[in-house]
Amino acid sequence: MPGTARSSGEKHVAEKYELRRFRAAEKGEPDYALGVSWLRGVGVGFYDERHKDEFVDKVMAMYRVDNREMTGVYQTGSVAAHSLAADIPVATFGTLRKDLNVGHGRQLEAQLITAVTVRGTHRRQGLLRRMMTGDLAASRADGLAIAALTASEASIYGRFGFGVATFERSIKVDTGPRFRLRHAPTGSVEIADRKVLLELAPGVFERVHRVTPGSIVRQDAYRQRSSGTLGRDGAEDEGITCALHYDAAGTVDGYVAYKFSGWESKPFTVDIVDLVAATDAAYLELWQFLGSIDLVQRVSWAEAPVDDPLAWALEDPRCVDASSHVDMLWLRVLDTAAALGARRYSADGTLVLGITDSLGFADGTFVLTVRDGDATVAPAPAGAEPELTLDVAELGSIYLGGVCPVTLEAAGRITEHARGAALKARLMFAVERAPHCLTHF
Repeated sequence: MPGTARSSGEKHVAEKYELRRFRAAEKGEPDYALGVSWLRGVGVGFYDERHKDEFVDKVMAMYRVDNREMTGVYQTGSVAAHSLAADIPVATFGTLRKDLNVGHGRQLEAQLITAVTVRGTHRRQGLLRRMMTGDLAASRADGLAIAALTASEASIYGRFGFGVATFERSIKVDTGPRFRLRHAPTGSVEIADRKVLLELAPGVFERVHRVTPGSIVRQDAYRQRSSGTLGRDGAEDEGITCALHYDAAGTVDGYVAYKFSGWESKPFTVDIVDLVAATDAAYLELWQFLGSIDLVQRVSWAEAPVDDPLAWALEDPRCVDASSHVDMLWLRVLDTAAALGARRYSADGTLVLGITDSLGFADGTFVLTVRDGDATVAPAPAGAEPELTLDVAELGSIYLGGVCPVTLEAAGRITEHARGAALKARLMFAVERAPHCLTHF
């Protein structure tokens, strides 16, 4: 029977592989080598060069700050002669927990999933499903309502209930004579020692995080990289320059870390490493500064917002060339009632949602009632018909207001049972500004 075959296959896989979970240890402790070998497994999965000891030491220190958990799948038997050693996992999976801004300043702790790899020679063994479903179940049992990840391949994670929730784009900005902003400065920008970002960057980002739907609290690596403290293979990146924005009172409320791409690149280009601005004025004035750098003709940024005020502030918006528009943050609702009840809404009303979930964490029919922006969520009475039916992946997509339910209904991803229900959902789920996630993980 099919069920018997699956059980036999699962038993076979369980005999071949062992799954271990652990956290980063201090250097010199017995488990430190376990983490080092795990990083090697991640590097194999993402085709990274083998890192020097100095780099690995710094990464492990940052993992301890973030309380990151590492999961590895290891071969239990002997490995093939001359192949990678048995202590290097054939599959990896990393997690950490950070707050997600779900709109209108509300915060929701999320399980962040990262470093997901399965070695090509060990695929089709169910290793990814074993790691993913086990982690989602444990997160749900811990009381978390949502999980999140960023995807290197868009076709993998939908089957686990993840839906795209935010987007970003790569831009190249012509900062030649055409670059002129319709903005009168209210503050000032000054060049600073890049290492001041070790102290200043987290506070500035916290201000941005509080007012940006879709934002996730950053891991320790960000201040290390933006300040140039953590460059390639652990050495400092001496090429990074830092500029700070000061408001009218002299408080730092924005910064940009950037690098000159070299005299051999034409046109002469500056690449933004990190740009964080807590106010609209700080954002535009940092761009005014970037547009005034001597000899530079172009500024590139790989993580720009899709709904970007820069183009609208320019006298010639065609200075901005958007070369790509890609998905960024993917969300997976684990507890529908808790997730819907955690956020505020932009329109009052009642909406009956039928949620399907192949993994069984979040399915059911729910009544979402909003009064004065606050929500109550309850299971629908027996026999109640949903106004909208959607998979948990689509619920993740509309949760932050970044994907329109009307569009998903038109695409056949949401089924509308009551006329106008998708539009009602669009108005209710809207947030105060376009969601954007500046935190990769």
